[in-house]
Amino acid sequence: MTSKPNHSFSPVDPNGRPASWKFFAVAVAIACLSVASHIEIPMVPVPITAQTYVLLTIAGLLGWKLGTVSTVLWLALGALGIPVLAGGSSGLDYFSGPTAGYLFAFPLAVAIVGLLFERGWNANHIALAFLAMLLGHAVCLGFGGLWLAFTIGPESAFMKGVLPFLLGGVIKSALAVGTILVVDRFLGKGRAH
Repeated sequence: MTSKPNHSFSPVDPNGRPASWKFFAVAVAIACLSVASHIEIPMVPVPITAQTYVLLTIAGLLGWKLGTVSTVLWLALGALGIPVLAGGSSGLDYFSGPTAGYLFAFPLAVAIVGLLFERGWNANHIALAFLAMLLGHAVCLGFGGLWLAFTIGPESAFMKGVLPFLLGGVIKSALAVGTILVVDRFLGKGRAH
């Protein structure tokens, strides 16, 4: 009888789980993203939220497939009018307004971070995990800032849509890695008994 390897890319080992667990994990991820959307500091034209922290934590825990599916479904709920986006907002207007670039970048950022985690840039190598999270934030800010540049101009887009989020991106990247490490320690202790 062959045994599973001790270390998956994630402490929750999503690839070794049954379909029912994956459905539940996606539902929990969507719920967490929806709650994170309500944790915000209102700013114009783009608010600061806990979304990217949760998005990238999900990517690190669930990997690129389940993470991306969770993100796309969450965005679809927002587009359909369910109040799951920043500050409890929703509707198709948000996918063409000032925050559209960030919204469209979310699945890409999750896919990239999830893929990097699956390739070894994970909690087994904390510095690489942190770099993966920073890259995810860079994707969000890059696409978000680029989209914003078309609506309010490049300089204003950088000053209002990128610069205020740089420090937060570093902090949220560290928090995402820390959260995954806590989950790993918690589940590792649980498995040890």
